Amino acid sequence: MADTLQQLLRTRADSDLVAVTHGDASWTWREYIDAAGAQAAAVIAASDPARPLHVGALVGNTPEMLTALAGAGLGGYVLCGLNTTRRGEALARDIARVDCQLVLTEPGQAHLLDGLELPGVTVVDVTDPAWTDRVAAAPALTPHREVGADDTFMMIFTSGTSGEPKAVEVPHAMVLFAGSALVQRYGLGETDVCYLAMPLFHSNAVYAGWSVALGAGAAMVPATFSASRFLPDVRRYGVTYMNYVGKPLAYILATPEQPDDHDNPLRIAFGNEAADRDIEEFGRRFGCSVWDGFGSTEAAVIITRPDDCPPGSIGKGFPGVAIYDPETVVECAVARFDETGALVNGDAATGELVNTSGSGLFRGYYNDPGATDQRLRHGMYWSGDLAYRDADGWIYLAGRTADWMRVDSENLTAAPIERIMLRLNEISRVAIYPVPDEYVGDQVMAAIVLRDGAELTPEALGRFLAAQPDLSPKAWPRYVWVAEDLPSTATNKILKRELVALGVEPAGRTLWKRDGRVFGPIGQLSAAE
Repeated sequence: MADTLQQLLRTRADSDLVAVTHGDASWTWREYIDAAGAQAAAVIAASDPARPLHVGALVGNTPEMLTALAGAGLGGYVLCGLNTTRRGEALARDIARVDCQLVLTEPGQAHLLDGLELPGVTVVDVTDPAWTDRVAAAPALTPHREVGADDTFMMIFTSGTSGEPKAVEVPHAMVLFAGSALVQRYGLGETDVCYLAMPLFHSNAVYAGWSVALGAGAAMVPATFSASRFLPDVRRYGVTYMNYVGKPLAYILATPEQPDDHDNPLRIAFGNEAADRDIEEFGRRFGCSVWDGFGSTEAAVIITRPDDCPPGSIGKGFPGVAIYDPETVVECAVARFDETGALVNGDAATGELVNTSGSGLFRGYYNDPGATDQRLRHGMYWSGDLAYRDADGWIYLAGRTADWMRVDSENLTAAPIERIMLRLNEISRVAIYPVPDEYVGDQVMAAIVLRDGAELTPEALGRFLAAQPDLSPKAWPRYVWVAEDLPSTATNKILKRELVALGVEPAGRTLWKRDGRVFGPIGQLSAAE
């Protein structure tokens, strides 16, 4: 039984089964491990032994990124996943924050480094013939170190939805734990094919994609996510397993349904943050099982979603997972619901998800003690996620801590309103967020994206909201933006801070405002009811 990724990778070195397929090319596990080991030897030879061996990877979802991952595992150095959507000084700050000696890149991403001041950093284009020659001439790999389970394998930046991204120190044990748990749960093995279309610099793709394929000995198909190319890729490569994070299921479901969509080899889709409606519809349409759970890069709060999980819940927590009031540091009350299913004690029941046992597998944010201390308070890990829990222990997300809204002296959170609005079939995606009330507190604003070809009128939206028995009148959006798309991170998470910054002025947008229960374009409101 391997205790580190270094050990597990070595067990694949003699396998002639397919490890990677990309386009018309494929590589066996033997070839993949050999290439990764040679790259690791070249990286170690090019490094300064007096400095921490941190190697940045500014590479897309390609075989080169898979090689960089395995090279770091075999070589015993730290890979730093660099977000390919970051630009300019923000990218330079990320590289400096994690103390990169080298940055590996390739032609599709190398231009992002043009003009940046990167003192002490050597940039390597892994496709450059000069580097290819150095890799070919490198001696047999002598690892930088023989790593232990708690040693750092990777620095992975958080998504940055609620602030600047922070670099999580990810130990070998965390990646192994995540991958092996999924392999066992879904019975994955060497005949499976894993579709890796989420960004490989991010935790979801590493924990629930690459690590799964490595643990199962399955083939990997690196790809850049595309809703229209999803099903053709699944059929072309014989994909049986996929991972996702954020809204990919909604993007795929927004494409026109075809009678033969279910004719494909996909068995399992695993990820987090999909809406209940999308989970059910994706499974029906493509004939697979969809398992959605709670996950974060830090992996300090673990919640699993069993078969009998009720709609809207993300599951039950591991021992130590609780919901606390961050002000009083007291556990929140059990959630109570009325006959319609509406939460009746939201103020008392809603709090922050914590791990009362400590930090779990979280080892801190690299070079950021202030952010680490903010997460680790009162001997507990504080996730920044709002939630409530019912009497049977089922946990329901309520949003991020920044999602609190104070509307007419009542505290509201975004996630329950989003779940209700997604009952309207015409809506593909929705984001609920606060905007300032003209007098005091907040008003609720909704940014919605419609399904392809769908139409929605202000009157139809009003009728729908009025028919939802579990929607508080104060939770009705005051403003609605019917958008073509929403600003998102590379991991398909909506950037609500950018939505808030847009305010409530139309500025060329399709924007509705509610007066009483009547919605209308701003400046053309009907009389209040």
